[in-house]
Amino acid sequence: MKKPPTEIDGAKVIEWAWSGDTPFGLVPGAEPPEIYGLAIATYDNQSYYRFSCDSDWHTTQDSVYDSIEKAKSLLPKQYCDVEAFWRKS
Repeated sequence: MKKPPTEIDGAKVIEWAWSGDTPFGLVPGAEPPEIYGLAIATYDNQSYYRFSCDSDWHTTQDSVYDSIEKAKSLLPKQYCDVEAFWRKS
């Protein structure tokens, strides 16, 4: 398991999930396309970002949500190759 940094793109990581040896899924057109890390983070404790990251926790995609629960429950279908087990930072 590879833990994330305390911040991703300047946002404080609150919860995270690591896929292990098999990626959660792929982001077509991204380089690299494999998503191994998911992180819920915030800049202001009012909105929450789900960062989709490569194997080195570099951001490939992000989406904004109004709650942590929505950020975790609204995973795109392309990230369902491995179940996400969320951990608190």
